[in-house]
Amino acid sequence: MTAPALPFTRPPHPLLIEPIVRRALEEDLGRAGDITSDLIVPADKTISARLVTRQPGTVAGLIVAECAFHLANPAIQMESELPDGSATQAGSLLARIGGPARAVLTAERVTLNFVGHLSGIATATRALVEAVQGMGAKIVDTRKTTPGLRVLEKYAVRCGGGFNHRFGLDAAVLIKDNHIAVAGSIRAAVERARAGLAHMATIEAEVDTLEQLEEALSLGVDTVLLDNMSVEQLKRAVAMAKGRAVLEASGNVTLSSVRAIAETGVDYISSGAITHSAPNLDVGLDF
Repeated sequence: MTAPALPFTRPPHPLLIEPIVRRALEEDLGRAGDITSDLIVPADKTISARLVTRQPGTVAGLIVAECAFHLANPAIQMESELPDGSATQAGSLLARIGGPARAVLTAERVTLNFVGHLSGIATATRALVEAVQGMGAKIVDTRKTTPGLRVLEKYAVRCGGGFNHRFGLDAAVLIKDNHIAVAGSIRAAVERARAGLAHMATIEAEVDTLEQLEEALSLGVDTVLLDNMSVEQLKRAVAMAKGRAVLEASGNVTLSSVRAIAETGVDYISSGAITHSAPNLDVGLDF
């Protein structure tokens, strides 16, 4: 039995993380810095703190927390107790932090914002992944991400066991309904894309009817996105394709519907909700 494929979970390069975290800290510091901590906390005061979860979930973003504390003051030490992607319970210890009290307090909210948000995405993704366990379909994200945070949110999806769709418009050709409307037909859109496409790139076409699917298959596209189709339509689509193209189901993907979608035999199931609507995981910093 072949082991299931695993997502590429290596964290984004620090050069991609640091500017995002720096902007968040600059936004919070404003024009005068952390006046509350500077007025109340002695400059030489040091503290020890614990980053903990308040509810069960899947953690993501500890690499971002470490960056935030380091930017606030390189003297802060953070020791992670669990790696990103770990399942946690309420009260799980994620990391120990120690160093200058003022700087720890300054970085606290930015750290909790990132870890809570990214862990929420990882948790929502894990729920879908577990719901289709044992099936052939993989859970993938979309480009429905928070502007400026895509690299982190897609990392959080991987921490939850999901896979990444396109990172951007330049990653692959995805011919959607509006492209087809402008081009005049699926055939015209595919032929124009193929005429100018580099040999390493792929073509995916979005369809919402079985008739459109047959046309896309006849054109030899690499992947077909089956948009908002019923389970019965998805079953017929898989039978029609007979392995001629990779099939991706999208639309109406919920925790209650995802297994039935996977049982149709599609290869991928994409969800925008795991990034744009994932509830924040409650994480706290305890001194």
